[in-house]
Amino acid sequence: MIVSDSFSKRSGAEPDEIGHEELAEALQSRSCVLVDVREPHEFSAGHVPGSVNHPLSRFDPRQLPVGERVVLICGSGKRSASAVSRAREAGLIAVRHYPGGVSGWRREGGQLS
Repeated sequence: MIVSDSFSKRSGAEPDEIGHEELAEALQSRSCVLVDVREPHEFSAGHVPGSVNHPLSRFDPRQLPVGERVVLICGSGKRSASAVSRAREAGLIAVRHYPGGVSGWRREGGQLS
């Protein structure tokens, strides 16, 4: 099933990426699902509040929520970029990744659980 892309098209952002401000707004309004693709031990060491863990080592794009905007995050942006590519190959378009990862989230002042 292909879900329409309801992410904004903010200038300067790559099509597969979401910026910090837009992600923070989406999380605050609960208008996206944040999926952390790090391994469980990394996730338990600290994650963005409200995120769910789907490790890249077992990542299946068909397990992503359907009908909702999905943002993927990892430690630094590499694994989430790989996961978004796999989601695209599976026909999902309402999926982005946060290129700064959890490290970038913290640098921008974001809290971790």
